[in-house]
Amino acid sequence: MEFLDTKISGVFLIRQNVHTDLRGQFVKVFHKEIFNNLKLETTFLESYYSESKKGVIRGMHFQIPPKQHAKVTTIISGRIVDVILDLRRSSPTFKKFEVFELSREGHVSVYIPEGCAHGFMALEDQTIVSYMTSTVYSMPDDKGIRFDSFGYDWGVKNPILSPRDLGFPRLENFESPFV
Repeated sequence: MEFLDTKISGVFLIRQNVHTDLRGQFVKVFHKEIFNNLKLETTFLESYYSESKKGVIRGMHFQIPPKQHAKVTTIISGRIVDVILDLRRSSPTFKKFEVFELSREGHVSVYIPEGCAHGFMALEDQTIVSYMTSTVYSMPDDKGIRFDSFGYDWGVKNPILSPRDLGFPRLENFESPFV
């Protein structure tokens, strides 16, 4: 596994180990010792996945303290535009975002630290994204920032969003609880 720095401190692209033979592929997406050596979270308490149609935007999601979590996302099938927004007030990249285009074929996961919002747009039908989180889902602590309020142009006129995601506050109206 190779960890690549990004513009946002603590966010890493993780180039997966891929072993291919006549049966197909075997892909490693997590290795506790390697994460430990980089002082990254290694305790993941929940794992789940979403399947999205082309044009679906999910985000920008996070959980607030005391239930905040680190997250590792992996593309199982399809292709996405992945967006991470830094909500940590003491960070030099506070309120800045970074964008990655990810696909199953690219074999790259993303490590997202506590205090960052995460969202993505599916670029293909039947796009499946897997998530591992360091805390269990907590409805009262599950929050978000409106997808179109922080300066990123998603490049789609009529995205498919949930009513919940459309109801999130704009970034300028959000007071971050993250130090």
